[in-house]
Amino acid sequence: MKYYLILSINLTILLSLASTQEFDKNIVGYFISWGVYVRDYHVTDIPPDQINVINYAFANISDGEIVIGDAYADTDKFYPGDCWDPGCERGSFHQLTILKEQNPHIKTLISVGGWTWSHYFSDVALTEESRSLFATSCVEFIQQWGFDGVDLDWEYPVSGGLESNIYRPEDRENFTLLLAELRSQLDAAGDYLLTIAAPASPMIIENIEVEDIHQYLDWINIMTYDFHGPWGSEADIVTNFLAPLYPVEEDPIIEPYHSQFNMTAAVQNYLDLGVPADKINPGLPFYGRGFANVENVNNGLFADWSGLPTGTWENGVRDYWDINQNFVNVNGYTEYWHDEAVVPWVYNPATQIMYSYENPASITAKCQYINNQNLGGVMFWEFSTDKYGELLEVVYNELDIEIPVCFLVGDVNDDGELNILDIVSIVGFILGNILELDMEVCADCNSDGNIDVLDVVCIVNILIESNE
Repeated sequence: MKYYLILSINLTILLSLASTQEFDKNIVGYFISWGVYVRDYHVTDIPPDQINVINYAFANISDGEIVIGDAYADTDKFYPGDCWDPGCERGSFHQLTILKEQNPHIKTLISVGGWTWSHYFSDVALTEESRSLFATSCVEFIQQWGFDGVDLDWEYPVSGGLESNIYRPEDRENFTLLLAELRSQLDAAGDYLLTIAAPASPMIIENIEVEDIHQYLDWINIMTYDFHGPWGSEADIVTNFLAPLYPVEEDPIIEPYHSQFNMTAAVQNYLDLGVPADKINPGLPFYGRGFANVENVNNGLFADWSGLPTGTWENGVRDYWDINQNFVNVNGYTEYWHDEAVVPWVYNPATQIMYSYENPASITAKCQYINNQNLGGVMFWEFSTDKYGELLEVVYNELDIEIPVCFLVGDVNDDGELNILDIVSIVGFILGNILELDMEVCADCNSDGNIDVLDVVCIVNILIESNE
């Protein structure tokens, strides 16, 4: 009787069970609110099976509180299935909610600030009252809009961001106090995440109490890109790499840029300051930066330059998909590879333009480094710049995936018990109503390499015998 009861389970139950995907490491992707305009990239374009965290960029700050950054894109833009009735949810925020309902493994965080909107962070962090007000507003914001946490992108405390930002020497200590207040209020409100986007430059790292703040954070996303670009500072007197993995001996730039402006040095600085390895997510740029009027020496690398070339959406910056289609060994450009930096670049001696960027080989090398160092995972900027998902697929495939060990045959939901829910899941998997099992290895009851009705019978027999 038990056997027939199990096999006659209503298929509506099977359909109601969502698959849960497990990630051994963080794969954190930034989604930009302005991507829904000329870039035509939307939440529905995100490949949900290859990421587990989405940082929504950006929310702003007004009167000491977090506020919506782009009302139309965030909460008003109409998508199929939305309604116009009062109280209806729309926009990218609503699309994120739908995405999470369909993919329970995904967490979403609202990113506050960024390069453009860090003006008021110093005021927010200044006093106990201002910190409390801001933290309270963040809790209310994520609860109202369905986010799973907050990501602070203060660029930067004390100095280093836009000249128009408010700066104070005490930003260093106040940033720590702000994170402590946020952690306290988020914990009191529920199970919420708190992360930051952190600098890679050692000069800016000095303006943060790294040794103190990591206790309040679930992880730190290090912006290990934009080490060099067409900005004309003493670090950029010649063309150079956007995001080298290692230092380059022939790099002519002076110290500390020569040895410190690379991913491995930045990560090591955070490790030396006491941040646990599993709380560190190095950043990957899914875009390239270009230099114009580049002298035709050394294939355009470490060469004199002046000005910016055109870009995909803004001068000097090109999306990866654009570089891959239009600049890699086409249109007079040649792709080169640097064995020390472990990154590519392209150069055209006729146009005198050089672009530094990432490709699948460099992303693979960085993921292997992350695996070898047992780091928490990766962060990347941003989805639309890799709109065909080529680089993200490399990240997903290369990062360590935890190999499940079966301690109880048939326990496919990994709850430590063998019961009817496991049978329901296996039947749903066989029928195609459930795409993945938490512990697929436990479903092969008869160890024949297949998951089929024979395994269902095998597990049912185990259940019957255990209940007799």
